[in-house]
Amino acid sequence: MTRLILASGSATRASLLTQAGLIFERRAPDVDERTIEATLEGTGAGPDDVAQVLADVKASEVSRLHPEALVIGADQTLSLDGVRFHKPADLAAARQQLLDLSGRIHTLSSAVACARGGEVVWRHVSQAHLTMRPFGPAFVRHYLSIVGERALTSVGAYQLEGMGIQLFEEIDGDYFTILGLPLLPLLGRLREEGILEP
Repeated sequence: MTRLILASGSATRASLLTQAGLIFERRAPDVDERTIEATLEGTGAGPDDVAQVLADVKASEVSRLHPEALVIGADQTLSLDGVRFHKPADLAAARQQLLDLSGRIHTLSSAVACARGGEVVWRHVSQAHLTMRPFGPAFVRHYLSIVGERALTSVGAYQLEGMGIQLFEEIDGDYFTILGLPLLPLLGRLREEGILEP
């Protein structure tokens, strides 16, 4: 049976795979995402490209250490009017990020890659478009007082599966893409690999 590894420290991604019935190990990759992103500046790489490169690097990095396994890497970018957002560094940054997104449509690009023997053998990227409802500082203060440090664990400072749903007016996209792992295409690939029953 093929050994399966998730190259991620994300509890959400691990939970999605567990709930889908997969048996896997977790190995967080030693990857400096900001440095990799900096190398892509000026190359014309868009949000989809950045997410895919990061997913590829994570998968291949862990795959080099475990060449016999199939390694899954994933990453997500949030973009608004050509500007990419990152996980907020602190609650003040989360507050500003939420106010910047208020009343506007942003795009989440979620990429996944599978690697074996240090080489990427499959990749996929999906987009979701999310419209935040208009809200002001009072609501953001209320929201952050409840979610606290959890706002720092995701790009956009929200978890759609929790209270973060209150921030939104409309969502166009796959739920799993929004959570940071295009799960349905990945499950299809794992069936092709013989890891899941066809």
